[in-house]
Parts: sequence; structure tokens; C-alpha cells
Amino acid sequence: MTDANDLDAVNDAAAAVAAVASLDVDVDVLRVFCGPEGAGGNLLGVVRDGAALPGRAARAALAAELGFSETVFLDDAALGTADIHTPSVRLPFAGHPLVGLAWLLRSLGRPPAVLRPPAGEVAVRHDGDTTWVRGRAEWVTHRTTEQYPSVAAVDALPAPPPGEGWLYAWAWQDESAGVVRARAFPRRGDRIVEDEATGAAALLLTHQLGRPLDIRQGAGSQIRTRTYPDGTIEVGGRVRAETA
Repeated sequence: MTDANDLDAVNDAAAAVAAVASLDVDVDVLRVFCGPEGAGGNLLGVVRDGAALPGRAARAALAAELGFSETVFLDDAALGTADIHTPSVRLPFAGHPLVGLAWLLRSLGRPPAVLRPPAGEVAVRHDGDTTWVRGRAEWVTHRTTEQYPSVAAVDALPAPPPGEGWLYAWAWQDESAGVVRARAFPRRGDRIVEDEATGAAALLLTHQLGRPLDIRQGAGSQIRTRTYPDGTIEVGGRVRAETA
């Protein structure tokens, strides 16, 4: 049975693809961190030809027009150099655009071993239907995680909750298994009231808890994380392309 959230996601994706088709710049639209059955996932715009929009102001304008949580520009395919924009700010690192970009390049027969956003080198690997990227907690900027007493308390939050600043609200769904329920609220005054799936915040929470996590975020997304002895953390998930 299809619920209202599923229908909203389908309608949003169709509108996004239609909007992209009207642009002069080629943009691939992906859904990143999909759930086990393909539901959920956060919309992402990928500009494979970054040279088509070399100026930062032009990129910011396109990201704002698209209205996705993030839009990523590939500046050098050989080096994996990437530039990430939300509708209102430029980011040094973000998980959902890098997972999506890595998946897309692999689907085109050019799987990258490394991507290079401004924060630093991000190792990439693929395991079945999961694409993983590896980063550091210090790359995650201006985000606060807050634990709630129950999944119901997280689900009951208004969008956005009162307050200022980027909030990652979470609760244990199954602590012994490392399963977390989470919702993300940028609260920065742009069009993103609630972020459906957020790799950087998942990385930060994993660092704080010091253990691998299986995060169920938003209306139906899944983010998996892994920890490493050198302090790096992997963030992984499923990706699918949106088509008209």
C-alpha cells in the first residue's frame, strides 16, 4: 500500500526532473540513501560538466533554483574534484552528494577510488548495492546532534523544531543492534525545512557514539556507517536515478 509520504516523494521527484529538463545546464537527478525497497532517499543534483558553470555565484544560483538539499559540481573527472552547494551555502564536505556522485560515475563506467571536495580526499568503495565514502568528523560544520527519549518523540517533532542552527534529532530504535531513528533540520532560512537523508550528520553522530550505525532517517531513508581505527568513518547507502 502506498502512503502519503510515498506519493509526495514521487510527486516531488517528478517535479524535480521536469524542472531540470527546462535548464540550459545538464543535471543528473539522483535519490541517495534509499531504503531497502527503494523508498526514501534524498534528491541530489549532479552537474557532471562543472566547466559549464565555473563561477561560484552561478553555481549558487543554480543550487538555489533546483532547491535540492545539495547540488554537486564535478570539476575534474580524473581527479574527482567536487564542489558542493546547498540552496544557500557552499559546503566543504557532505555525504549525500559524494555518495551520489561516486555511484553515478561508477554507473557510467568510471568508478572513482577517491573524490576531492574542499575538505580533503574522500576514499570511495562499493559493496553490492551500497556505495561508501570515507571522511572525518572535523569536516562536518555547524551541526548539533540531540538525543531524544524515544522514536515517538523524534517523530512528533514539528518541522522545523523551535530554535536556531542545524539540528540532528535522534533516538535509539534498537540500541543493541545500533539502529537509530533520526530527523534533520537545517534551520538556515532556505527552502530545506527538513533534510530527508544526511550523510555528514550521520558521520558526526557515529563519531560521537563511537560505533557503527544503521540510521533510519526522514520518511524512508537508510544510512549505514562504519568506524575505523585511524578515526575515519564511512557513510554508505543505496542510490537510484530519477527519470522523467
